[in-house]
Amino acid sequence: MTPALGLAPGISAITPAYAQSASGELTWQHALSLFGEVKYPAGFKRFDYVNPEAPKGGTVRQIQIGTFDNFNLVVAGVKGSLAGGVQLIYESLMTQSLDEVSTEYGELAEAVSHPEDFSWVTYRLRQEAKWHDGKPVTPDDVIFSLDAFKKNHPQYSAYYRHVMKAEKVGDREIKFSFDAPGNRELPQIVGQLTILPKHWWEGADSEGRKRDISATTLEKPLGSGPYRIKEFVPGRTLTLERVKDHWGRDSSTNVGRNNFDELRLEYFRDSTVALEAFKGDQVDWRTENSAKNWATAYDFPAVNDKRVLLEEFPNRSSGIMQAFALNIRREQFRDPRVRRALNFAFDFEETNKQMFFGQYKRISSYFDGTELASSGVPEGRELEILEAVRAEVPPEVFTKPYTNPTGGNPEAVRENLREALRLLKEAGYEVRERKLVDSKTGAQFALELLGADPTFERVMLFFKPSLERLGIAVSVRTIDPTQYENRLRNWDFDVVVSSWAESLSPGNEQREYWGSQAADMAGSRNVIGIKNPAIDKLIERLIYAKGRDDLVAATRALDRVLLWNHYVVPQWNYPKVRTARWDRFGRPSELPKYGLSGFPSLWWWDADKAAKIGKRS
Repeated sequence: MTPALGLAPGISAITPAYAQSASGELTWQHALSLFGEVKYPAGFKRFDYVNPEAPKGGTVRQIQIGTFDNFNLVVAGVKGSLAGGVQLIYESLMTQSLDEVSTEYGELAEAVSHPEDFSWVTYRLRQEAKWHDGKPVTPDDVIFSLDAFKKNHPQYSAYYRHVMKAEKVGDREIKFSFDAPGNRELPQIVGQLTILPKHWWEGADSEGRKRDISATTLEKPLGSGPYRIKEFVPGRTLTLERVKDHWGRDSSTNVGRNNFDELRLEYFRDSTVALEAFKGDQVDWRTENSAKNWATAYDFPAVNDKRVLLEEFPNRSSGIMQAFALNIRREQFRDPRVRRALNFAFDFEETNKQMFFGQYKRISSYFDGTELASSGVPEGRELEILEAVRAEVPPEVFTKPYTNPTGGNPEAVRENLREALRLLKEAGYEVRERKLVDSKTGAQFALELLGADPTFERVMLFFKPSLERLGIAVSVRTIDPTQYENRLRNWDFDVVVSSWAESLSPGNEQREYWGSQAADMAGSRNVIGIKNPAIDKLIERLIYAKGRDDLVAATRALDRVLLWNHYVVPQWNYPKVRTARWDRFGRPSELPKYGLSGFPSLWWWDADKAAKIGKRS
């Protein structure tokens, strides 16, 4: 599943499929869950974690880093820079419950049905679902949307590649047929599809020009969601306004949500400038990703007198791999011994101490922070799965627990660099006149650490001297976000910092992260360029897991093989979301377990609090 979805530990029972009755008629359900029962019954009034009496009104100002020149979701990540918040003008067939980890309830769809073998799924649209121009949402819109994403977006092309056909089978019904049975995730994946208005995209703009779904646009798009674009300045600001006559404002999945009249996104090219804007009350909410800032940057009057509140929210819904990602399409990174050597050159412990005030822990799994992370040596079901690819994976997979090198003191650092040099010599390099060179050609080993965020430059500069001690020629370069995106799309980089969020129920997205087919797709998440038959097989094993225990075992097996191929230099993780806010808002008494902060969707404008802390700057 996508990172937003997951599965609670310990659940192994399989929910009965929503199938055809003996008479051949469809049996409709209001929700889908991968494993286990759904929490909310048909006809439920609202989610437990919302405040149904939350007042509507107010404006919240949030930070966006970078720029934007596009409102077209279909080409996001492929062309241009998508504006933040655009997703809020649209809706999907289903929407996720934030207090369950693998359950979705009808949004545009009122009901869903699929057979026991998961070979197809049929959705029935709500009769009352409308676009903002008053026209109904139709099966034709759904079919058009699937086709548009599959044709124009590499990530979605991979994500929906097993959906072979979408067809209208009733006035409000759409049937999706899959290429093979057994993939229990596909019905829910189809439910996550963002639905676009066919009639709008096939029409013309105010100047008579025909719209192009395959191109970027700054024309305000038509949607069906709780918000629409009010006004914007390209690359600088974007304001979304609540649609007060939204067709679904009183539906069970929307009660108590989307409470702000306006969401204003302020764009900054530099995160340091964004922080100063927050301090100056130019924005209301900030998510802090810098440990240094969290430790040192929030000692100012508004914090001391409690007008600004600092709060951390636990992340229970996902794990992560964040790392220096090595582009193995390039010759110097193709040998796993070279990649492992670079890990020995990275002194995480000293980095954590000097730069992060000891707040982080080292990542040692691609599913770090979840029960899906591998540990020890494989046994039981996991070992059985790995036996099928034994000849295609590093032998250490079966004999050694994966560990990262440990630094933090001069003796450990020297030992790690000695081991790095040993690995590099095995891979065909040697040191000549303090330069690490190819033993055959004499060319010096060189790499560029590339980034788009100036705050990460200091991390790269901290890593640089260790690499240079090995004789590697290192350059550090920070470029603007647009140029950075273009270089990634063209695989024009040596080493970048990348991250892959993982849900508690991984599935089809793993193909796009690590699968061979995605390695050559411009804009895919296979940044590393992995083309490994064993990994492809393990991904398929994971996707077609028969139950929770099988899924956990297959995921741990995949994790172990990814780790022992040394595709990345793992970085660090923090199990909470750090936030700072001007105290103008209210929220439910208990936030959903898997919803992080729930901001801004579940929060609301509190006029009394706002009056107490004074007028905005």
